[in-house]
Amino acid sequence: MAHSRLLTSLALAALCGSAAYGADEPRDPEGRRYRAQPLVTEIYTADPSAHVFDGKIYVYASHDIDAGIPDDDLGNQYAMRDYRILRMDRIGGPVTIGPVALDVKDVPWASQQMWAPDAAYKNGTYYLYFPARDRTKDKNGLGAFKIGVATSKSPMGPLKAEPQPIAGSFSMDPAVFTDTDGTSYMYFGGIWGGQLQRYKNGVYDPNGSDTDLMQDDQAAISGKVVRMGSDMKSFAEPVRDAVIVDEKGQPIKGGDHDRRFFEAAWMFKRDGKYYYTYSTGDTHFLNYAIGDNPYGPFTYKGHILKPVQGWTTHHSIIEWDGKWWLFYADTQLSGKNHLRNVKVTELIFAPDGSIPTIDPFKP
Repeated sequence: MAHSRLLTSLALAALCGSAAYGADEPRDPEGRRYRAQPLVTEIYTADPSAHVFDGKIYVYASHDIDAGIPDDDLGNQYAMRDYRILRMDRIGGPVTIGPVALDVKDVPWASQQMWAPDAAYKNGTYYLYFPARDRTKDKNGLGAFKIGVATSKSPMGPLKAEPQPIAGSFSMDPAVFTDTDGTSYMYFGGIWGGQLQRYKNGVYDPNGSDTDLMQDDQAAISGKVVRMGSDMKSFAEPVRDAVIVDEKGQPIKGGDHDRRFFEAAWMFKRDGKYYYTYSTGDTHFLNYAIGDNPYGPFTYKGHILKPVQGWTTHHSIIEWDGKWWLFYADTQLSGKNHLRNVKVTELIFAPDGSIPTIDPFKP
């Protein structure tokens, strides 16, 4: 790999802690020092979905590859085709990279682009939820995104995909949250390349907009939420909007790019409140909004993470060893938007439950 010397130095520093860098600590093109270092350097990883299963931490991430495709607003450069799962016994400890757990060639309905996944566990079975393009063709010659599910008896796979995507699923970025009563919900959706804007009337338009609805004075496109069936492979009800509102209870407008939903939904529960977190995409923030139930509405509260190096990030949040942790990604290793690396940093809560904004760079 062209970056092998850099990767080796980063790996050594990650094991020894940031103090090992001293004056030679890696910096971004603007000279800023990174808050955290990549979890792994042997492969490119992004969109980390972290979970604690049986006392260990597993990260279900996208596996970035360089397919030689130029950057565009549809995300064609993100040509990922398989998943490899990361495992660690503790935050800051050694990370194991699993073998290929699922490849697009083993998914009967999918054609390309295995984007951001998530995972869940129930009754002895591990479930991987993943978006991919089907085999239809739109005006750009690309398939429609659907969400599939694959299962395994091991958290590291290998996984076997269901022969068809989840009925009623569309767009991308599935995230499954299981509430304290055992009920599971899927949050999903993403605009631009994620095609959510093509479902503005509830029906897919293959010739629809390639960005968003361009209605800045109207309510922004919402991510979606749906209760999962008991089999964890189906939707138990019609898909709903996960609406984000302002402090007056009014839906965030489409033109409010610092606050509106773009992609990368992630739900967690803390002190009886539901934290709906997401990416703003083209303004590069991770945000959070809080609701009283899994369906929302969710009241916008603020930024979790300032912009990272790279076009955007995708995240997950878990509780581990009495602390909360934010997993995210940037482009430190490659400097290219489509070749990313996963990182982790501690997430702090104020006494009132608010989240102070994290800077991905050190002071």
